[in-house]
Amino acid sequence: MEKEENKYSILSSKTGEDVEDLHMWTRNEKQKWLLTLFIGTSALYASRTSMPLLIPAISKERNWSKTDSGTILSSFFWGYTLTQVLGGYLSDRIGGQKVILTAAVGWSLCTFWMPYFIWFLSDQRSSVNFIVLIRVLHGAFQGVHFPSMSSLTSQRLTEKERASFFSVLTSGSAVGTIVTGVLGSYLLDHFGWPTVFLMIGLLGFMWTFVLRYYTLALDRRKAAIVSVPLKLHSSLPTREKLPVPWVKLFKRLSFWSCVIGHACQNNCFFLLLSWLPTYFHDTFPQAKGWVVNMLPWLFCIPCTFLGKWLSERCIARGYSTTATRKIIEVICLGTQALSLILINQISSYYWALLNMTLAIAATGFHNNAILVNPQDLAPKHSGSVFGLMNTVGAVPGFLGVYLAGYILETTKSWSAVFHTTAAINMIGCIIYVVFGSGNAIV
Repeated sequence: MEKEENKYSILSSKTGEDVEDLHMWTRNEKQKWLLTLFIGTSALYASRTSMPLLIPAISKERNWSKTDSGTILSSFFWGYTLTQVLGGYLSDRIGGQKVILTAAVGWSLCTFWMPYFIWFLSDQRSSVNFIVLIRVLHGAFQGVHFPSMSSLTSQRLTEKERASFFSVLTSGSAVGTIVTGVLGSYLLDHFGWPTVFLMIGLLGFMWTFVLRYYTLALDRRKAAIVSVPLKLHSSLPTREKLPVPWVKLFKRLSFWSCVIGHACQNNCFFLLLSWLPTYFHDTFPQAKGWVVNMLPWLFCIPCTFLGKWLSERCIARGYSTTATRKIIEVICLGTQALSLILINQISSYYWALLNMTLAIAATGFHNNAILVNPQDLAPKHSGSVFGLMNTVGAVPGFLGVYLAGYILETTKSWSAVFHTTAAINMIGCIIYVVFGSGNAIV
């Protein structure tokens, strides 16, 4: 490490350009951080999807109604909404890796101790309210993850690298969901639902130790750069000190189309994420849990890389960033809407599984369109902008997931839930196609 610090000092004594390069990851560091953050996103989603997987079994044991289940599932997004902007703001200023690390300890604890929280109170109503509170806290810890990653990558990567790098990281969400679906289903069938929380929480703790190592490495690099001569400090990037020009952003329709499009897609994604296990449990009780909880998410990964490849091909052929983002997002929202409409017309388990697989796999294209759009619109403030976008995008998480539980409790109709979701998708698609942009606002 001493040699590494000397290298930074030698470079910093040359030119301002060299000094600025010190802030960027080297090729070796890119690979290490890509793997580390990818695994972290996988662990995050394994933690997030543990309750949706287990809630049919827990509801049966604790005698929860569908409304109770919907309240508990949606309460995660109440907390998730609260910390998005704060997470991006702090990451832009103190470093995304520090925010991610602190939050990871919190959501790992919430996951590991969840069985004990569920057993803590015997009264049903008091128990549900207490679990809702814990789920809000769980969501608050996880809410900073993606804004912090957006901030971290925008500060450590060149403009050309950011979108593809970030889209790969987001595909970790599918891997984490698969881990929960396969490992969680096995543990649920053989050892009971508490074991799933304990195992996934332990995985989160293990990842925090790895992240802490790389976070300390970045701190040492920062300490080395402090030795840069004073006259060269003026050439260092100042993005961390610049105030976010919210007023200018709020006046642009391209910003709001990104926010609204993300919210509409999130409504579909969070609904499927939260209720998919219950849908197959209620509609096709003979279905194997590990199949329905793994297969749909498995295809999200290649679709993310397909969306990345298609985006690069479009740009290479002369399409603008704006046109490329719109093409990729239409594939996502259109495929999801069509799949949700068709699933209401079929009664076959295999066709239902195919439609759900298509709907979830299409999320991979969203990871290469709207999800990376904040880095197009405000590259110097991507963490804060992504945080605001994800705050609005999380609203359907608690509102839509709760309403789905209420609709199912009162009407017993999955068709009503899926048709409404498809309509919202198409609204978001139209707005983004008309007003979306890949050009920088600030």
